Order: sequence, then C-alpha cells, then structure tokens
Amino acid sequence: MPIIVNLDVMLATRKMRSNELAERLGITAQNLSVLKTGKARAIRFTTLAKICKELECQPGDVLEYRPGEEAGEEEPV
Repeated sequence: MPIIVNLDVMLATRKMRSNELAERLGITAQNLSVLKTGKARAIRFTTLAKICKELECQPGDVLEYRPGEEAGEEEPV
C-alpha cells in the first residue's frame, strides 16, 4: 500500500509506549497495533485527530504517501 504509517517513529520520538497511547485514545492495544503495522484499511479522522493531539504532531508526521508501494506495482521504466 502506498500509505505508510509512521506511528512507531512518532511513539519513539515521544518516548511513549503503544499501550499508553491506546489507553489515552480509548482504543484497544490490538486496534492500535493494526494501525501501527499498516494493516488497517481505514482510519477515522477523529482517531487521527486524537493521535495528533496526544503525540503533539501533524497528520503528515503519522501518515506518508510513497508512490509505487502497491503490491505487484512496478516503477515505470
């Protein structure tokens, strides 16, 4: 998927554990893990806003677009 989730980087920068963030957000650690590993198919804006508030960051700090990251997608020659 061309959307990369950099939540682990932000957590490390803020010296916060996933469990602590999940508790602050009011979601399960398992749901946060699905998001953190990039396996989530969607994220609610309300959840993204809460993440940004707790980590004191912008959405672009958490989410990144990398073209050509689709499974089986090749770069043009």
